[in-house]
Amino acid sequence: MRFFAVALIFFGVAASYAQTPEVPHKIHFAGMVLIIRDDAKREIQKDVDALTKHKRYFDMNVERARTYFPIIEKIFKEEQLPEDFKYLALQESALTPDAVSVSNAVGFWQFKDYTAQEMGMRVDNQIDERMNIVSATYGAARYIKQNNWRFNNWVLALQAYQMGAGGVERAVGDKYNGDRQMEINSETYWYVKKYLAHKVAFEEACQGHPKVKISLYETKSEKKLSEIASEVSVDENVLGEYNKWAKRGTIPSDKPYFLVVPGGSIMQDFNSLTLSSEKASKATPLAKGNHSAGVKTVINGVEAVKANDGETLSVIASRAGLDVSKFIQYNDMSIDHSVRPGSFYFVKQKKKKNPLGVYRTKMGDDLWSISQQFGVKLKNLKKLNPGIKEEGFLVSGSVIALMSVKNAPRPEVLTVSGDVAELSNDTFNWGAQPGLAAIPVSKVAETQVLNNIDTVNQIKHQLVKQVELDTVIVHEVQQGETLYSIANKYSVDVSDLINSNRLNVAAPLKKGQIISVHKVSSQLIADNDNKALNQSEMFTYKVKNSDTLYGIARQFGATIKEIMDWNNKSVLTVTTGEKLKIFKR
Repeated sequence: MRFFAVALIFFGVAASYAQTPEVPHKIHFAGMVLIIRDDAKREIQKDVDALTKHKRYFDMNVERARTYFPIIEKIFKEEQLPEDFKYLALQESALTPDAVSVSNAVGFWQFKDYTAQEMGMRVDNQIDERMNIVSATYGAARYIKQNNWRFNNWVLALQAYQMGAGGVERAVGDKYNGDRQMEINSETYWYVKKYLAHKVAFEEACQGHPKVKISLYETKSEKKLSEIASEVSVDENVLGEYNKWAKRGTIPSDKPYFLVVPGGSIMQDFNSLTLSSEKASKATPLAKGNHSAGVKTVINGVEAVKANDGETLSVIASRAGLDVSKFIQYNDMSIDHSVRPGSFYFVKQKKKKNPLGVYRTKMGDDLWSISQQFGVKLKNLKKLNPGIKEEGFLVSGSVIALMSVKNAPRPEVLTVSGDVAELSNDTFNWGAQPGLAAIPVSKVAETQVLNNIDTVNQIKHQLVKQVELDTVIVHEVQQGETLYSIANKYSVDVSDLINSNRLNVAAPLKKGQIISVHKVSSQLIADNDNKALNQSEMFTYKVKNSDTLYGIARQFGATIKEIMDWNNKSVLTVTTGEKLKIFKR
């Protein structure tokens, strides 16, 4: 940020440090003792020398740290995260709010958009909280703590910040879980050694007061930056430079936001403000152990709870009265698992088998989703099906064993009759609510496996629930579309798109690429008899330039077919200025 450079010139550079800090043989980090072996010591020292070599650049980083560290320390204390992690922000972004990596990670803590959203940050064309020091620091604290819940080791939690919990688990397993002393050597992951170099280089230098002092301003309603600038007597351009996260110069009213205002005492400001992760996040944790706070069910004799909108793993675990480590163990997940609202998660250990015997896959199935659907441990499911790969979607119609093959019943195929659900052979599901499957619904119920004839009614009930809850849209990527624009179009999380399609986030989408969009609907498709409309409640809607038939249907809670029937339309397109009859619900 150029204001830091100006300040340094105006006030004079920071104090000169007599010599480059030397890497010790023992480093205390987050309550752990790290023994630094000579081979690693040489590597870390080389990085420390590089960080401190260019004095002007080093001094600017020190100034940013002195400015922002009080905010980070305050939030970490509230979140009960070790203060040592503040040096990670220097490693990730040099505390530059609009820093962007080659992989499109953004902001102080270098979040990808989908991870930021999972951590409760707003990221869109108006607001990008990755560049907001308060919001992003809360997100970083939550993410690091989630990793530590998995490993009970802050060094592994640090490593997982770069490579993900799943990557750490594959690299080291549970070898160091719970350790309070570790050896750092040439084999230690490079990211950990790079962090230690930043801690050694900046720890002493960042003591003292900043030349550029800042305070925080909390919004409670929609305001323009120009209004706030006038209110706090700061130049609007300067205020905008410190708050680049407000991309259009307006702070919305969807939740409180904290702006950085140059000038004033940060500690005095903290005394007058109550910072909390609830203010910085959309998700509100539920009371620990309150099972009645959500829908429960029993799958294969094991209790499971339904995930609510906006919940994270830690929130669901708390609601179930479980430690996060136990919760992810029971559900065969990694700590970075993206929660799907409407899905069921187990609060006790799953079983080793399911008496249904076998299951024939449908579109979008993978081993983990089958493990959850039938309450069978993932490792047992893999043992029962040695020829099936764990990663990726399974071919529709594949037979999956849910118990030992010698005990499994012979697969039979059930074709569901019309008394269960109206299933159409059309390639387009005209009667579906906007966002429901744009593929033949008949495929949903075509191949369900029975154990014996007595389970027919149970399977029919499951099929109705499947039509209700599990729907898929097949989307063909258009020129210029991104994961975020597609997720926004269908109101799903970017992380769900990535997980469902096993996408490489570093690779851009290609025109014509097929993306499956999994949506959850909490309502049954109502009977036509319950859709009688009152003619007197009809109104006319004038089509705008950006409208689509899908969007209009979604806006007014109608189906595409209803709007076409009401207006005698035979095509799916609409034109700007066209007037459509809409009947109120």
